[in-house]
Amino acid sequence: MSKTKTFCELSDLQHYSQQLQEPAVAWQMRQQAWQATMTAPNPSFAKINYRPWANLQGQLTVASQAVPLPASTAQIAQVAGQPVQVRLSTEAQTAGVEVLDLVAAWQQWPDLMQQYFGQVMPWTSQQLAATHYATVNSGVVIRVPANTKLQAPLTWDFYQNGTGRQLNSQHVLLIAGADSEFSILENRRTLGSDQPSASIVEELVLLAGAKVRFAAIDQLSLPTYLARYARLATNARLDWALGIMNDGDVLADFNTDLNGQGSQSEVKAVAISTGRQNQGITTRITNYGQHTKANILQHGVILSDATLIFNGIGHIVKGARGSDSQQENRVLMLSRTARGDANPILLIDENDVRAGHAASVGRVNQEQMYYLMSRGLSKDLAERLVIRGFLGSVLSEIPAAEARQILTDTIERKLIDGQRHRDRAQ
Repeated sequence: MSKTKTFCELSDLQHYSQQLQEPAVAWQMRQQAWQATMTAPNPSFAKINYRPWANLQGQLTVASQAVPLPASTAQIAQVAGQPVQVRLSTEAQTAGVEVLDLVAAWQQWPDLMQQYFGQVMPWTSQQLAATHYATVNSGVVIRVPANTKLQAPLTWDFYQNGTGRQLNSQHVLLIAGADSEFSILENRRTLGSDQPSASIVEELVLLAGAKVRFAAIDQLSLPTYLARYARLATNARLDWALGIMNDGDVLADFNTDLNGQGSQSEVKAVAISTGRQNQGITTRITNYGQHTKANILQHGVILSDATLIFNGIGHIVKGARGSDSQQENRVLMLSRTARGDANPILLIDENDVRAGHAASVGRVNQEQMYYLMSRGLSKDLAERLVIRGFLGSVLSEIPAAEARQILTDTIERKLIDGQRHRDRAQ
């Protein structure tokens, strides 16, 4: 299979923008991002060698044939490179929640797009970001009005298009209005296996007093750059619960900026790497505002010949007095040929703060294994039970029982596959 260009020529981008009938401001953004691909620095993630596989590839063309969208009960669903399907609940519609396809958002909400799109994760920040913004070919924009309180989670399913050579460059922009309160449940999957790589960027803007619980189950099979970036205003709170259960190589780049005074964020993430898979996960929370609170909890499991790297970065900038930054990164290795690391990084530029970290890379607790096996369980089953307990901190944070079961089943599948691969190798 011949290798395609990492990104198109400027004339190709212009032709694509014209096909989509994008307004001039959208084309200007693409042009600026394309120029930034030649000037922006390469991103650096400690101990993660992503360059052999994380370069975006594919054809930037308007799809001539639609890929069928799998049956989904989600309120928002989309296959990369295609229009979005929106079926908001009665509660969400009554509350005034609005969702537009990315192209439609540029046409109908140009002022909002200029205000927020590409601001949480600027295209000038690094080359992977610049390439994404230059070639983005699908996505959605969600607006939740101020003072909205939703009881049921907003649900969305997104699919990588691995059934052809079309580019997978998907973008999500969420604006949570002031004092709104709701939860999100996201599922990401892959259709087919032809596409060599993909780029996904999610930007979350939480205005003053907004409170959002964001739960995601990632089951991606293609080599992917996956970025989730958030910016919080005064007294906003964002709690992440991330089940990183991918089968492909994934570079995960998670970043939360606590800009407003009193804002808070907690990241709980679990990951499993199996086979020869590479997963590098960097989670950063930056305390900019005074009296802000950050907490990172990352637990991972590695089987077979796989690699899993956790980087946890807590940064308290000068002037963020009274802030708190804590983190814990732990990895279990179930194979002698696995490669894993847990890197806690604290960057403290202010005196009147609290900060701490914990990290470990080890093996399954043998006392727990002995206890379970003495009760008649097989070694593999006992091992899986211990691991599920180790990963349980995120399971409890998933807002819907059905989704919790999906994550539990996915964890079980990956563990069984990893054990089989390990046993064959031994």
